[in-house]
Amino acid sequence: LMPAATYTMGSPRREPGRRSNEAQRVVELRRRYYLGTREVTNAEFRQFRKEHLSGVFKQETLDLDNRPAVNVSWADAAAYCNWLSARDGLPPAYVPGNDGKLVLAEPATTGYRLPTEAEWEFAARWDGAAPRLKYPWGNALPVAVRSGNYADAQAVYLTAAVIPDYDDGFRTTAPVGSFAPNPFGLYDVIGNVWEWTEDCYAAPYPPDLTDGHSHQAAGV
Repeated sequence: LMPAATYTMGSPRREPGRRSNEAQRVVELRRRYYLGTREVTNAEFRQFRKEHLSGVFKQETLDLDNRPAVNVSWADAAAYCNWLSARDGLPPAYVPGNDGKLVLAEPATTGYRLPTEAEWEFAARWDGAAPRLKYPWGNALPVAVRSGNYADAQAVYLTAAVIPDYDDGFRTTAPVGSFAPNPFGLYDVIGNVWEWTEDCYAAPYPPDLTDGHSHQAAGV
């Protein structure tokens, strides 16, 4: 369970590696919300869609039961959330829009949904007292030992861009929860796989946006 809070999202102008669309802004999370502590595994996703295959990457399987589900579209993730809601007797968080595609219900329900970008960043940057971490392992480089699954020395033959002095023990995806959790008890907030959020992209970003969506949340 994540707390309601107001915090500064984004990166300061002079931070190394900052992109132009990462401007800082104050975000208000008006209500508490839940986050799943681990990425959704292939085994869990196949309870919803038994034929799901995460596939292979350069002859390395991504399809083991304890690995995170990949090759999942945003629509797949939203449908999975609705399936979780139905399983637990909750109203669906997503409903068909005018074009038939799933959209977030208004007003928001208590069903499972994806976290917004602001909700995700708040949880990922939490240091035990406030959301002020630059990286989930701390505020400095190099990458902390055994802090997550990244493109490291194990993946040197799979991709040209690796962290040469880091070894996480996995050539591709790692079983979910393989590394220590953050102070909120969340695993793999960085590395392993990309994760969908319940959000849109706009540039420039609306200056007065507040994030009032809360309730149940699930990450895929």
